[in-house]
Amino acid sequence: MADYNKLTPELIAKLKEITPNRVYVGADINEDFSHDEMPIYGKFMPEAVVEALTTEEVAAVLKMANAEKIPVTTRGAGTGLAGGSTPVAGGIVLGLDKMNKILNIDTENLSATVQAGVLLQDFYDAVAEKGLFYPPDPGQKFATLGGNVSTNAGGMRAVKYGTTRDYVRAMTVVTTNGDIIKLGANVKKSSSGYSLLNLMIGSEGTLGVITEITLKLIPAPKAQISLIVPFEDITAAISAVPKILSSGLGPQALEFMEEDIVRMGEAYLEKEVFPKEFDGVKASAYLLISFDGDNAEALENISEQASEVLFDSGALDVLVADTPDRIKAAWSARDAFYPSITEDTTALDECDVVVPIPSVADYLIFVRSLQDKYGIRIRCYGHSGDGNIHIYLMKDNLSDDEFMTKVEGAMDEMYDKATEFGGLVSGEHGIGHAKQVYLAKCVGPVQMKIMQDIKKVFDPNLILNPGKVCYKL
Repeated sequence: MADYNKLTPELIAKLKEITPNRVYVGADINEDFSHDEMPIYGKFMPEAVVEALTTEEVAAVLKMANAEKIPVTTRGAGTGLAGGSTPVAGGIVLGLDKMNKILNIDTENLSATVQAGVLLQDFYDAVAEKGLFYPPDPGQKFATLGGNVSTNAGGMRAVKYGTTRDYVRAMTVVTTNGDIIKLGANVKKSSSGYSLLNLMIGSEGTLGVITEITLKLIPAPKAQISLIVPFEDITAAISAVPKILSSGLGPQALEFMEEDIVRMGEAYLEKEVFPKEFDGVKASAYLLISFDGDNAEALENISEQASEVLFDSGALDVLVADTPDRIKAAWSARDAFYPSITEDTTALDECDVVVPIPSVADYLIFVRSLQDKYGIRIRCYGHSGDGNIHIYLMKDNLSDDEFMTKVEGAMDEMYDKATEFGGLVSGEHGIGHAKQVYLAKCVGPVQMKIMQDIKKVFDPNLILNPGKVCYKL
């Protein structure tokens, strides 16, 4: 446990010298800085919010904070779901959202260099104008790229293209003593010592502050097609997934959803997209599959082959979305799942475990059993192509104490079962401070000790994003 100091008027004055007119204290601090998108994990007000514009400003802030043992929590857009950007120890929130410049798009080396505060959607749009494509597809398009890298964000296209980690070539990082270091390089491969670059990816701001990132791009696919595939039950739907993955057809995205969450999403959009019944048989689960490629003719052939596999696996039908409007309608319904859940309850808790793909159906059946056991409403959907499941426990009309008691029991069982199946605590949202206990249980004391030792090497005074991932306050 670190012994932190408080910001004095003199230290606040120094911060104002480093970042003129961009230091906020007291009543000038927006309440939003006390939490991320999951306020159920607690609200913690910082003593100061500092908005940096340059790597050099970040370095000066960290050098001062480290010398004075002031905790620093780095924040992008605050869209996290595990309390990762929440200042649980107070101190300074270091905002990087104004470091939002796209510094370079290199069409010859198929890469781009950006500041950490660039929004994902803005980056998509900018590279698309050059005929290029950035494959990682986290659900929150208005998160920052720095936040994506810090959590190794995944998303729906991970089944074909991988996660954020697979597209980071280099980065600029500021250490706790204010050193500015360059990790990686704008090259396609490396065998050059320990990969500090990969250690920084997914470290959730606990090892250093990422200020610039060089990302790999690919040529934009020229055509896309999506399939809406209804099944009688979730077991049949999930059993089709390994067959599609082993077919050699290369889906871009492969999502699963049960009927209840589909109807919630459609109600939120006020539009029906997924048919309910086929020849008198009710659809209780769906797959939503996307393919991309060089031309529509090739995708038509892929669609026909995929349909054969799906019908052989028990699909009630295969509905083809092959125009931009139809594709947009199908995926807008999928994108509506999370906001529809948040609108349909008073509060919620969430986990995003990842399990081996063949275990997804059995795991979902287990999770469903907890709904009756604990008397709490549970909704699930996720990335069947990579085994990442999003599970939401809904507060509804429960009291705070009742909800927390039920959540604690259900979460313990869900994380234990995921570990039993050979899975992990988080597929893409990270650990933050909310999931530490589950991480420790999953990986065990030896791995937790190794992570803590790594943390001490990078941050001996434990000032960076304290209370997160492997160190509890």
